[in-house]
Amino acid sequence: MRSRLSRRARLLISLVVAVPLLIVLAVAPSTTRQHAATGDAPEEQRVPDSAVERETLSSGNIEQTAQLPKQPPFDGQESWGTDLAFQGGLAYIGNYDGFSVVDISEPDDPTPVAQVHCPGGQGDISVSGDRLYLSVDYPHTDNTCQGEETTEADPGGWEGIRVFDISDPARPQYVSAVPTACGSHTHTLVPGKDGSTDYLYVSSYGPAEEFPNCQPPHDRISIVEVPHDDPGAAELVDAPVLFPGGGNAGESASRETTGCHDITAFPDKDIAAGACMGDGILLDISERDHPRVIQRTRDDRNFEFWHSATFNNSGDRIVFTDELGGGTAATCNEQVGPKRGANGIYRLAGSGQDARLEFVSYFKIPRHQSETENCVAHNGSLVPVPGRDIMVQAWYQGGVSVWEFTDPRNPREIAHFDRVPYDSDELQTAGSWSAYYYNGRIYSSGIQEGLDVLELDDPRTDPAEDVTYDQFNPQTQPVY
Repeated sequence: MRSRLSRRARLLISLVVAVPLLIVLAVAPSTTRQHAATGDAPEEQRVPDSAVERETLSSGNIEQTAQLPKQPPFDGQESWGTDLAFQGGLAYIGNYDGFSVVDISEPDDPTPVAQVHCPGGQGDISVSGDRLYLSVDYPHTDNTCQGEETTEADPGGWEGIRVFDISDPARPQYVSAVPTACGSHTHTLVPGKDGSTDYLYVSSYGPAEEFPNCQPPHDRISIVEVPHDDPGAAELVDAPVLFPGGGNAGESASRETTGCHDITAFPDKDIAAGACMGDGILLDISERDHPRVIQRTRDDRNFEFWHSATFNNSGDRIVFTDELGGGTAATCNEQVGPKRGANGIYRLAGSGQDARLEFVSYFKIPRHQSETENCVAHNGSLVPVPGRDIMVQAWYQGGVSVWEFTDPRNPREIAHFDRVPYDSDELQTAGSWSAYYYNGRIYSSGIQEGLDVLELDDPRTDPAEDVTYDQFNPQTQPVY
């Protein structure tokens, strides 16, 4: 989700608050000390308790076992909760104003550990060992957490990737930052084959002639290299053009391709899938710092905005999502229908240079939502059941859906968790941004709702409880 032309005009001042079991930090580019508070952030309308605690609606095979509301200073309506990453017994939750660390070692009793107040918009997040990476997609006057918002027309505006040290998860420290063209809407962690380097494939879009740091045609991604032993030396190493002849011109139902929205890597198979506005692509990532496009596909009839991708465990099917309406529209209704704002299931036929993407079918949640609920296909991951293709997925105010595509021509929902509308009188942006399965539970990050913990109880998904990860970045797919 992103509108490069609509930015929140707020000036945010550094804040350090200590409360029992929770540390709120405002960090500057230093790994050695914290900075004292210099004032309070301006008043922002808080998410009302009634909106967070509203009635839930779910199938009989899924249960909400815990909910952790957004914690101050992230409890305002403009502090959107976004993506998730996991490491051991901790969940890292992105936010438009920074990120949170939550102890999930007792998954049904999640406990706040730290909040890092470092505004930048989007807050796409990943973790690798002692390193945390955070996307910044709104230009700021500098690369620190104290920088103020500026406009894309400002040649001194900064946006890109921030790097943090999380060796002490209760006190993350800012390490370095790398600027990238058009910022970082999302990024994908791709481990180097030498085991000593991380590569970040940075996706961004929305160029314009009047934006000096985001010039058209912007038919590329940025690649940031981070050495494990010196993350302060993170640097931009390439910006490969993915559409040398131009991407989708946007002359039909699809958006014009001016960059990528998100990339999902499957490192064990040396491939990645890119969702690039008007195009879906398959990448060869055998050379981590030189990804190559080996296949492109389009759906000019039903896909407006190629948003994200998920492989099945064998890597021969890919689920692409269409974020019709940018995530802020009500599209889960009879009028829009079952093929728009949906998932497209593709079969990957052949291999290497002969690989090709073949469309199989669509899947969209069968539960119609009200006209005041933003709802469309969004972020999800596999439920790791050996021998079956099952996915859990966020649908904003359409809730959390668990669906199976083992038979890709006949996908079907097998469980769901939902809430009544955030506002029954007016369309407002809320609901599940990301929903992922991790070590026996589903974790959903809500834009306004905070963290939901869900437990499945279904013979089709029970085998997933035997699959555990030490670390999980959903856009860096492991093999189970």
